[in-house]
Amino acid sequence: MEKEYLASAEDVLAAQSSNAETGLSAAEAASRLASVGPNKLDEEEKTPMWKRFFEQMADPMVIMLLVAAAISVITGFIQGEPEWADAVIILSVVILNSVLGVVQEAKSEQALEALQEMSAAQSKVMRDGKLVHMPSSELVPGDIVLLEAGDSVPADCRVLESASMKIEEAALTGESVPVEKHADQIALAADTDDVPLGDRKNMCYMGSTVVYGRGRAVVVGTGMKTEMGKIATALTQAKKELTPLQMKLNELSGILTKLVLAICVIIFAVDIFRHFGDLGSNPAMLLDTFMVAVSLAVAAIPEGLVAVVTIVLSMGVTKMSKRQAIIRKMTAVETLGCTQIICSDKTGTLTQNKMTVVKHELACSEEKFLAGMALCCDAKWDEEKGEAVG
Repeated sequence: MEKEYLASAEDVLAAQSSNAETGLSAAEAASRLASVGPNKLDEEEKTPMWKRFFEQMADPMVIMLLVAAAISVITGFIQGEPEWADAVIILSVVILNSVLGVVQEAKSEQALEALQEMSAAQSKVMRDGKLVHMPSSELVPGDIVLLEAGDSVPADCRVLESASMKIEEAALTGESVPVEKHADQIALAADTDDVPLGDRKNMCYMGSTVVYGRGRAVVVGTGMKTEMGKIATALTQAKKELTPLQMKLNELSGILTKLVLAICVIIFAVDIFRHFGDLGSNPAMLLDTFMVAVSLAVAAIPEGLVAVVTIVLSMGVTKMSKRQAIIRKMTAVETLGCTQIICSDKTGTLTQNKMTVVKHELACSEEKFLAGMALCCDAKWDEEKGEAVG
């Protein structure tokens, strides 16, 4: 069923072949899980380490350095006196640059994976008439979930019951003020065929958080079929653009390439013109002239520029990590540094939309203060896990 918010709760339950009191059976849930897949967003396929290493060499500046190294070695062999110094230096710079880039990206990805494991959500679900705690990734359409203050909404759900339940949907709508939910069917306004996402008061969506009250809802969409999944799909289809630094370096590479070719042609042509009469008696002079032109061209290429850029960006990533900011691509540091003004219409879009106590002053005893905090908490101690749940 599409547009569950326009249907009654009973019709949605019938369409999902579910029961509001007992939920799904374990067998039925397992069958649906095998059919629709786990309740999580698709992850980008990991690029092998060797491929990442060579992708670092796809930069135009790096390609110029490799060509210069190859020409240096080839011309040395032709002369019978191979010069390995230039080639070794250039190759060392290129390899160092690639290794730094790969290591930095790998560290960032490991940190992101660790955060994802730490934030792996649990849900309270009705299965076979019993309330069970299970990973949110195992939810399927038709599951009945119980939501309380502090819970993350694990999937797109149609609200069945609401006891003053308010949900913060800043991640989807940008609205920092929590929205109160109800279980009533929504009626379309005149001359409209749909309801905006922010006005669907009988729906709760993956990525939002319950901040007040409690409720019960039936899962109607999981994984990439959720509203959050639609955003993830749009992000994967977005065109990847070059950063300002990459555009400047590519522009510099183009200028240097033209300059190098011009140097080779002009020096070679001028030298041949000067010694044109001697070429018949001394053919080796042609090779010497070519070698001079190539040497000047190689000298015009800044071998250290690529390594310097990589090292500076790596230092920026390290400094940002000390301020709890994980950056996967090093070039993003430079883009962030270019940002002067950030325009936003909603406060909850850019911030966590959470308040944290950082300082307190007591007008009562500390015991009463702690007792008050404990009484205002919905969490319960789980003896088996040895931790607070909720």
